[in-house]
This record gives sequence, C-alpha cells and structure tokens, in this order.
Amino acid sequence: DLADNVIIICSIENVDPMGVHTGDSITVAPAMTLTDREYQYLRDISQRIIRRVGVETGGSNIQFAVHPGTGEVRIIEMNPRVSRSSALASKATGFPIAKIAAQLAVGLRLDEIQNDITRSTPASFEPVIDYVIVKIPRWNFEKFPNSSRALGTQMKSVGEVMGIGRTFEEAMGKAIASLEGGFVEIAPGTVPDAVLRERIASPTPERLPALFEALRRGVPIGEIHSLSNIDPWFLERMQAMALAEARLTTGSLPDAALLREVKRAGVSDTRIARLIGLSATALTGYREQLGVRPVYKRVDTCSAEFESHTPYLYSSYEDEDEAGDSDRPRVIVLGNGPNRIGQGLEFDYCCCHAAMAVREAGYTSVMVNCNPETVSTDYDTSDKLYFEPVSAEHVRAVVHREQAKGTILQFGGQTPLKLSHRVGTVLGTQPDAIDVCEDRRRFHALMRELNIRQPEGEMVQTREAGFAAASRLGFPLLVRPSFVLGGRAMAICYDEYDFKLAVDEAIRVSEDHPLLIDRFLEGAVEYDVDALCDGTDVWIAGVMEHIEEAGVHSGDSTTVFPAIRLSAANRAEIEGIVRRVALAVGAVGLVNVQFAIQHAPAAAAGSDPGSDPVSGTVFVLEVNPRASRTVPYLAKATGLPLARLATRLLLGARLADLGPLVHRTAGCSWVKAPVFPWRRFTGSDMLLGPEMRSTGEVMGVGGDFGEAYAKAMLSAGLVLPRSGGVFLSLRDADKHRAPEIARPLLALGFHLLATRGTAAVLTAAGIPVRRVWKVREGRPDVVDLLKSGEIQLLINTPLGRKAQYDEAAMRRAGLRMGVPCITNLQAALCLPDALASLARGERHVRSLQELAAQAPQTPTAQAPALQ
Repeated sequence: DLADNVIIICSIENVDPMGVHTGDSITVAPAMTLTDREYQYLRDISQRIIRRVGVETGGSNIQFAVHPGTGEVRIIEMNPRVSRSSALASKATGFPIAKIAAQLAVGLRLDEIQNDITRSTPASFEPVIDYVIVKIPRWNFEKFPNSSRALGTQMKSVGEVMGIGRTFEEAMGKAIASLEGGFVEIAPGTVPDAVLRERIASPTPERLPALFEALRRGVPIGEIHSLSNIDPWFLERMQAMALAEARLTTGSLPDAALLREVKRAGVSDTRIARLIGLSATALTGYREQLGVRPVYKRVDTCSAEFESHTPYLYSSYEDEDEAGDSDRPRVIVLGNGPNRIGQGLEFDYCCCHAAMAVREAGYTSVMVNCNPETVSTDYDTSDKLYFEPVSAEHVRAVVHREQAKGTILQFGGQTPLKLSHRVGTVLGTQPDAIDVCEDRRRFHALMRELNIRQPEGEMVQTREAGFAAASRLGFPLLVRPSFVLGGRAMAICYDEYDFKLAVDEAIRVSEDHPLLIDRFLEGAVEYDVDALCDGTDVWIAGVMEHIEEAGVHSGDSTTVFPAIRLSAANRAEIEGIVRRVALAVGAVGLVNVQFAIQHAPAAAAGSDPGSDPVSGTVFVLEVNPRASRTVPYLAKATGLPLARLATRLLLGARLADLGPLVHRTAGCSWVKAPVFPWRRFTGSDMLLGPEMRSTGEVMGVGGDFGEAYAKAMLSAGLVLPRSGGVFLSLRDADKHRAPEIARPLLALGFHLLATRGTAAVLTAAGIPVRRVWKVREGRPDVVDLLKSGEIQLLINTPLGRKAQYDEAAMRRAGLRMGVPCITNLQAALCLPDALASLARGERHVRSLQELAAQAPQTPTAQAPALQ
C-alpha cells in the first residue's frame, strides 16, 4: 500500500517442472516442497523486488525457479499487476486480491480495510490456510487434431478446475472429478509399459493418467521422478491414492471404515464403483446407507483463529460440520464447471445473475461450482458457496445437506443438465422436457406432431446403417453424435470420403449414443432465438442472425442483432414456432431455438445486407431448454437482465409479473464476433465448420451494421486494412458471387488479386484483377506476395474437408504475417460495409448506460406483446 506495507497472500507451486507454462501446469497451494528457510527467503526476495521495481500499490505476481537438489533460486519474471494466478490465489485463500488492490489504489492502507470474511481483522493480516488447493488445467486438443499436444512455454489450456481438500490427495481427487471428461483413465493392460514411460517423460495432457497407472503397476517412484522430474513428494501422495484404491476388491463391498479411508484418499464414487464392479449410483447409495457422508469446512482466511461470517465451503470426510444453516428457504444454483470450448464464461454470467435474483427474491442462494476463474465462485456472489465438483456425487451431497426448495440447473450449460435426474426437485423446465430436447428421436417425434419442418434426417446406431441412410438422403450431409456440446465430432460431408471419416470419428465419440445424419441445408442462413417462458406465455427476447451461412457452429458464427436479412413473413413464422415449441416442451425460464432459412437460388443471390429481405423455407435445427451462449450478448443488446428475469420465472413468477418487457436499446446494431486461438495451435487450419473452436468472443455496437461489424472485428484482433491488395480465391459454388464482393472493394480504393478461376469470373464481369499463382503452380505465388507485403486481406472459401494444400499453406502464411483471412462467403459479402464505415470514420463511443437511457422505451418488432 502507499504506506509501504507488504503482505504475502499465497504461495503456489507447480507440480510440473520448469518448461511447462504455469497456465498449463498442475499447481498446488500452499507450496509443499519448500523448507521453511527457503519459503522465507522467497518472501524476502519478493518484497525487495516489489520495492525496487517501484510498485506503489496493488497486487504483484513473482515467479521463481528453485532447484530441488541444491536449493538454487532463479527469478523467472515479475508482473506488477494481478495475474492469472491472482484469481487462483484469491479463491485459494478467500482474500479478494483485485478488490483490495482497487481500494489500495485510491489511497486506503491495508490496516484500514476490513476482512470481509472475518469482519474483525484487517486486510493487513496475511491469510493462513489449513487445507490444500490443487488446480488442473482443461485442454481441448481434440478440436485441433493436427496440433502438437506437447505442453511448453506457450499456454494451450482453455480452462481449469480447482479442488479443495484437507490433504493433497483429497484436493487432487476432487480436481480430477471436476474435469468432466478431461481426465481419461487408462484401462489396465491397454497401454504397454514402454508407451506409459514415454507419456510420463513428455508433458502432455496424458501425463497425469499415465502417472497414476504407473504407480498402480508398481513402477518405483525414483524411476518416475527420473523420467518426469516431478518432485518425489507429489509422487508419494499420488502413490498413497493408488494404494488406497488397491485395498478395494472386485465383487466385495467395502465396510464403512475402509470406505471412509478410501474417500479421504480422494477416490471418487465413480472410481470405487468401477473397481468393485458396481454402478456409480449404486455405490453412492450404499455409501450413504452406511452413514459415510462428507462434512463441510469453511475457507476463512485465518485457519479457524477467528469466526467466519461467509460460508465458503468445501467437503471432507471428517467429523465436524461447519456449513451452518439459514432461517430462509434455500435454492441451489449449479455452476458451469470447467471452462472449455463450447461452454465457458457465458454460463458463469447466467449463474451469477441467477444467484443474485434468488437472493433478491428472499431465498438463501447456494452456489456449487469448481472453477477458480469464475465470478460465481467469488465468496460474495451467493449466500453460500460450495467449491465442489459439479458431478452427481458432490451435488447430491450438497442437496442432502441443504434440504433446499429446489435446484436451478438451466444456467450452467450442459454440465448441470446431465444431472437433471440426480438433484432432487428441479426448478423450471423439468428433466423429462430436457430429455425430449436432448434425445433426437423424441425431439423429431415432437416436431412431426407439431407439423414443424426439420432437415430430413435419420438416427442410426451402426456404421452400416449410416451408409444406408446416406444412400437414401444424398449428399451433402451433416453427421454428428447425439448428446454433445460445442459441436464435438460434427462434420459436413460432400461425398463418401468425407462421410467415412466423419462416421468413424462420431462413433468413437458417441460411445453408446446414436448418430444423427441430416441433410445439410447448403447456403441457408441461421438464426438464434432466445425467449422467456412461464409455462403458459412466451416472450421473444430477440431474433439474432448469423453472418456465416449454415454449417458454421453457432459458437463460431459472427452474430448480428437485430437481424438484417429476415423478412417480415419469416420473422412471424419463427416467432410463432418458438411459442408453440416452448409451450409443447413445457419450458419454464429460458429457451433457445435455432433455425435455418433456405432461399431459392435466385433469392439467395441477393441475400447480402444491402438487399431487401426475401422469404425462404424455415427449418428448426434444435431446441435448448436452458440458457444459451447468446444470453449475455442479447441481454446487453436489449438492456434487459434476461437471466435474472428467467430466475424469477423459475421461482414461481409469471411473465405478467415482470412488468412491461421492452427493449431499451432500439436503434443500434450489435455484432458478436468469435475469437480463435489459431496462433497457439499452429498445425490446425483456420476453416470454420460445425466443430466449435472459438475460445472467446467480443461485441461491437454502432448506429448501423457496418459500424458495429467493424468494431467487432477490430475487437477480435483483426487489423482491417484501409488500402492495399485484397486476394480472392472462392470455391466453385461461390465464384458467381465474386463480383458482389469485388466491386465495393474497388470503390473503396483496394486493388484485387485472384487465383485463375476467380480471376476469370471477375474479368468476365469487367472488374480489373491481377491473376496470381497458387502454391506449387508457379512463382511468385500467393505466399510470396503475403511475405512481400503486397496482400493486406485474404478472402478464401474452400470446399469441405478436402481443403487443398495450397489453400492451407496460404492461410497459415496469412496468420504468420498478421493478414486477416475471411473463409466464409457471407462474411466476405458483409466485409465492405465494415471497411466503408472505417473509411467514413464512424467509430462513436457510447456507454451501455447511455444507450439504454436514450433509446425509445417502447415495444419493438423484436419484443412483441405476450401471446
């Protein structure tokens, strides 16, 4: 602080040795392998660095390397700011680093700030913890199949989980249980010893399962240490977990004493059940029947020296329970679990609003989540926070402990929905309604009953049935496994080669679930609709349009609100279908419906933003009886707290009780654009498709579409050129649209370059263009021109999975050179609007509060009266 007081909040130790980025490392708090003398030395150095660098106030992060044999210390880096580890340290200790840093920045001293948790000690008291924290990263390498899985100095994880336990074993077990598919056990005998040792020696996501399997096989700790350089202390603790498992016998039920011992060693019910030959549900019931249940301990910042007034809780198999009870009825909100591609902060946003709405309604809000990077796991977001895995075992234990009015699970994405039959009373849309929308057979039957059009398709169980269905339906086809999130293993197939690859991958991912094979609506425009429903009435919150045509996953699509190519007739049909489907399903709270509109070829040719909307054929793609990833975006674009309003409906309110629902920000255009991690996964191509790969998103707002689109792309990191060369290479199906893209670019002062086929179309239309070589056709080729700075923008629309070598090489070169690359026809058609807006200097800055206050407070076409 300004009085030069310095306190150390937390020490965090990487389990992985030097060379693996901290964000990709398993980490433990507090540091476990330092001697007291070594730890004090690091504290002293930290304070000297902070003072010498000149940090006046706030948080700092300092990273060290300590040689485990000699004790030699090296400073790696110093960040005079909060860092990625600051969130972890805040959740580990209960000390809100960013909040305190903000108070220090405006002049308060540490001894003048009260500790929120104890309410009796100042912030100048260093946090002391009597438990262990383990953080494990969450990767999604399956989304980038051609990228190296090796972990190094560049971070590749897309999320993380944290486990809290009284011991390292307990914390590690909970962190593993939180990963939800991110930790794949090695079945006994399936991996040869030599391969196992290779996995231990190489830092990849497969190393942790390999460590446990090696310990189960009795590989000596010394050998594992020499292969991995992981400190023997951590290996000994993992060995203790393996030895506890070894006491379980197949076909024999453990008694209460053994079961309690194994649970204290961090072994999950799912793992125990597999080892003794029971189902996880049966094992949990048996454990509870024996009275072996967890108790809950508090994170209090002071190792129980002072009373804690904030119930921030974690489970342990001990005796004393510190959870406490409330006089008010309780409502449980299930969080989003580990962030990963397809499910992330948008659901954390919804969970936070739900917790706040529950509290405002007079209930005790109880949050269950395991992600240290989320706001839902802040100790002051809810009345009670259970930092626990969002799994059947741990959620069931919280439900039993709290005896709540009910559980809210529609705001956390797919993670809570899978527990709908395991959490007691569900508030809002009921489990059977969720199953109707998840089970494609039941969903197709409902659509037929309602006479609502869907893409023609079939559900199959085998590879042979899949080929038979493909023969009947004809190409192009969309292949996907059922019960997936984020477009996992989805593919568009244009021929039998594509189809064979897609079916094999979908079968591998789907396990026992069937495959969905649908006729792909080529060239269609997709729409997302979010709505509120109370079981009797439905209110349409907004109709959002995807810029990219159908086939690009909704999470990877650039989205505009209000829609710009939607006819009045199609809007009325879409809104009518949403109402019918929501009521037929029995949705209560939020519901999301995804549509595709296919136009006749002649109409589609004029479907760019500047043309008059033309009606097409409306198809329903899917219905999600939960919050969607568009809710935060639409809430900001309408000025309405949709998640809070939905929570009131879950608690028994009617739509009529919510007051007049009108959009507060009419007159603006809002564009949501995805952000991709291409630079971290350099082996993968930049093509967009049904497999979601974006890891974030941004939003632009403007007085018209062009301004909003330009701001969104700039925010996403695309450096849009104001002049120079634009390279075009369009697939055969798109070539006839090339003049529509080229003429506006010429009018803005750009010059055009194109490959042979695209250049021929432009020349025939009287548009001046320079023909250039593809890769391997001649020199200088397009990559040479990128390197020499002659191309400032790439527009390339390839076909299907069989993207050509030259196209992939061109896109990778553009990425290296920092040249924006557009790979979708509709995005290319919209691009001139953004470039024209930039040329006109249209970058107005207005706050959301100003937009909401100044816009007309009247119902709009996006917000029809209740029906």
